[in-house]
Amino acid sequence: MKVKLLLIASLLFAITLSSPILGQEDPFRKAREKMVKYDLKGRDIRDEKVLSVMGKVKRHLFVNKDLWNVAYNDHPLRIGEGQTISQPYIVALMTQCLSLKPDDKVLEIGTGSGYQAAVLAEIVDQVYSIEIKEKLAKKASDKLKDLGYKNIKVKQGDGYLGWPQHAPFDAVIVTCAANHIPPALVEQLKEGGRLIMPVGSTSFHQTLTLITKVKGKKKVEHISGVRFVPMIGEAEKR
Repeated sequence: MKVKLLLIASLLFAITLSSPILGQEDPFRKAREKMVKYDLKGRDIRDEKVLSVMGKVKRHLFVNKDLWNVAYNDHPLRIGEGQTISQPYIVALMTQCLSLKPDDKVLEIGTGSGYQAAVLAEIVDQVYSIEIKEKLAKKASDKLKDLGYKNIKVKQGDGYLGWPQHAPFDAVIVTCAANHIPPALVEQLKEGGRLIMPVGSTSFHQTLTLITKVKGKKKVEHISGVRFVPMIGEAEKR
């Protein structure tokens, strides 16, 4: 009788741990909900698609386990190679500014951890992402594949030059700062397409800048002050 009771207790314990009803399969769900409510909705993020995706994509899986306890705090986190994963609010803001549609094709410059690419891939049909640092490119690519993202292509290379083989793009998002807008990225943007990136000093003052391509020319809108890691490679020569 005792053996049967022990078996039943063990079974119930196993069911409790795996039960989706109790939410035990995702201990970070509440942290994401809090992040969305206070750090995104509590500010100026209003796009329902963006809010939904930010509440779905598991940011903690894109950082080392020693940072999981702060993964949903609204600040950047280190990911190695001198790079960081952007704070959730900035990820949401940049994504919202692009006004994305389901059939869009998006180019991302600066794959980093792969988190921003995952957010984009939940909204649009195709994401092409370029990372200049070889270790980060491979790690992000492997992570995104492991998570089942089939609509993201990652390559190691210099994002300053874009990805002409897959142009034109409906939107371009640049997650590193330069003191000017790379001409190739504007060229690879569709008419009416939008590009967002931090522009300014690579160390201190930068402005999140939104470019809309109108009749082949750039319509510029300044969004807010930001601080990103610098774009390296060809951008440093300009």
